[in-house]
Amino acid sequence: MIDFDINSLKFNAHGLIPAIVVDATTKDVLTLAYMNRESLQISMEKELTCFFSRSRQELWLKGETSGNYQHIVSITADCDRDALVILVNKDGPACHMGTDSCFTNPVFESENNHAFTLYGLMKLIEGRKTEKKEGSYTTYLFEKGIDKILKKVGEESTEVIIAGKAGDRAETIYEIADLTYHVMVLMIQMGISLEDIHNELASRHVIDHKVKQEKMASDAK
Repeated sequence: MIDFDINSLKFNAHGLIPAIVVDATTKDVLTLAYMNRESLQISMEKELTCFFSRSRQELWLKGETSGNYQHIVSITADCDRDALVILVNKDGPACHMGTDSCFTNPVFESENNHAFTLYGLMKLIEGRKTEKKEGSYTTYLFEKGIDKILKKVGEESTEVIIAGKAGDRAETIYEIADLTYHVMVLMIQMGISLEDIHNELASRHVIDHKVKQEKMASDAK
């Protein structure tokens, strides 16, 4: 438990502080809302986002009517303590328009600078399956089907083992990247999402944490 005095935060003249809500898994910005001391306190007590509506001049618990609750992972203040970033695991769309994020209107995109994410790569791979592109290796794999995809996963796994056994770090990174790509193709083929893998690993983390606690308790006896 973090010992933090919320009175050290700098609320504006209206008693509010901006809260940027971010998906804890994808790191996508979901929404920008405002909190007062009361809503922040409720948020920390319930571990659910509670905001102050400037238009209605009242508190509102996100998801109370829609069911799209936002389960708080952490709350962090900026260096000036006049803004918050809230990491959440969400039950549904963050926006009242029904979209995952409120930020859906592109304003500018650089032609020179690009951001890479595994989620972006998954979308690209999925696009090669739904909208086949001539000459695309990814499309070729989907056209050949599951047996071809599994064969490539097996081959790339072997390449990772060989590189790792040789102690070649650069080659191992290269082969792991190849394996990761082919595993992602397999995931798309089988309808498995990154969230599915994330949730499985998260469940194992909880089990591992419990085992560690039990071991510590046993050692202390």
